[in-house]
Amino acid sequence: MGNRRRVAERGKTRPAVIGGLIAVVVGGAGFGAYALYGGGASADDGSRTASAGQKPEVKTGPLSATEVTTTAKAFLTAWQSGKVTEAAAATDDSAAAKSLLTGYTKDARIKDVTLTPGTPTGDKVPFSVKATVSYKDTEKPLAYDSALTVARRTSDGKPLVDWQSAVVHPDLKDGDKLVTGEAGTPPVKALDRDGGELTTKKYASLGPVLDGLREKYGKQAGGKAGIELRVVRGKSAKSDDLSDKTLLELSQGTPGTVKTTLDPALQAAAEKQVAKKARSSVAVVRASTGEILAAANASPGFNTAFQGSLAPGSTMKVITSSLLIEKGLASADKKHPCPKYFTYGHWKFQNDKKFEIKDGTFKASFARSCNTAFISQAPKLKDDDLTKQAQQVFGLGLNNWAIGVPSFDGAVPVQSAAQMGASLIGQGGVRMNPLNMASVSATVKSGTFHQPYLVSPDVDGRKLATASRTMPAGTLSQLRELMSYTADYGTAAEAMAGVSGDAGAKTGSAEVDGQKKPNGWFTAYRGDLAAAGVVQQGGHGGETAGPIVAALLKMGG
Repeated sequence: MGNRRRVAERGKTRPAVIGGLIAVVVGGAGFGAYALYGGGASADDGSRTASAGQKPEVKTGPLSATEVTTTAKAFLTAWQSGKVTEAAAATDDSAAAKSLLTGYTKDARIKDVTLTPGTPTGDKVPFSVKATVSYKDTEKPLAYDSALTVARRTSDGKPLVDWQSAVVHPDLKDGDKLVTGEAGTPPVKALDRDGGELTTKKYASLGPVLDGLREKYGKQAGGKAGIELRVVRGKSAKSDDLSDKTLLELSQGTPGTVKTTLDPALQAAAEKQVAKKARSSVAVVRASTGEILAAANASPGFNTAFQGSLAPGSTMKVITSSLLIEKGLASADKKHPCPKYFTYGHWKFQNDKKFEIKDGTFKASFARSCNTAFISQAPKLKDDDLTKQAQQVFGLGLNNWAIGVPSFDGAVPVQSAAQMGASLIGQGGVRMNPLNMASVSATVKSGTFHQPYLVSPDVDGRKLATASRTMPAGTLSQLRELMSYTADYGTAAEAMAGVSGDAGAKTGSAEVDGQKKPNGWFTAYRGDLAAAGVVQQGGHGGETAGPIVAALLKMGG
């Protein structure tokens, strides 16, 4: 789907006393399931009443269990019974809550709501939702789980539901809404390059991709829309490239057909590889054309392979090396410094385990991934040199890729001092994803940037991004030599063992604040295949992402 990015009030009844507990029963709405957690009014919530003439004491500190359950009860009871204003008043953003809860009935056409809470965990209360979605003569049951969090309002200490759109449905971001009706776009039948149908049952990672294809090509592919309950994204979600999402299909539409470049054997293998390693993602492209042959994610809810924005660590040294060689600051077989430490911009940089290479070549520094070999050249570079190299030669960071579904094109911002030095080794403000880094290896292999694409531009006449120049022949030759040497003898050698033929690779590890282990990266090519992968919180790239990438490269080239 492109760059995708209510209940009538019922009569009151008297509460019934059952076994010393109060169960609120809302006429016809089934809230008897909310047989409240117990305690009742006698439970100590720590509240105090101010004496006459004194200002009420503003309560602070952690919420009591009674405050949490009472607040949750007030909100859920009102929501279920259709008392939207009352439910909204139990939140800390009544205007936003009222708007979304009103739309729940009016726009989403959801009725007969039953809310059943689970066991609270601290300030958080999970609950299940059962309801009916009704549109004209079509009805279908709806069931899902959600949760709310209770927070204390600073101004008066009152416990209220911390309002987030996700309270209403976990797939909602703030600014989104739920709508039931004719689908905004018809469904699509997506095909692989051989004509086989692509489904999430067959390929678990493809949910976001299929959503993106529908939004982009649903109308022009000739399909007819069905009736569905869907999330319609607001501005903030669309700015994050989230697509509209179908939650429930009441009646099927007639799909149009769109063909992709995905290779069924490689896609199946990619799915199998990421399933072995938590938080892993991988992308494979054809170096000579930019066709995307496979993309998979261990966490299928978000397409990290295309839309991730992560520091790429030392895999960025491929781009940095091309810059240094081109400027005459490094040469594959010439001596190059690799000290234990190098200070730049008041930051002291070091190598993994503080190693150093004495009297070594630049090839040795690249193969062993020496950080100081690169940062030592920072004083000789302009702040925007790396940015220009990434944009002009590798086609990155210009926000102009048009692959057929939402994607992030990488970012190499202009930085100065220590942050510029960190950018040279893929830290600082540099951000990439597996598709970006697969494209980097593809550019090295082919000698020219070919924008990756999932759907041929012939389908819709869109223009693919291009790079403004290519590397000089001497630079390209040395860069291939560096990557080949690393695949044979450097940090990538273990993973690339058994990958025969014309091959090259680079490993990377990216430190992330708050993580005990770095993100492990690996980018490589073999023949006409180029691939890259990341394992978040995995550790060294050669040990984590490397085997995933190498396994796919062995399948062809």
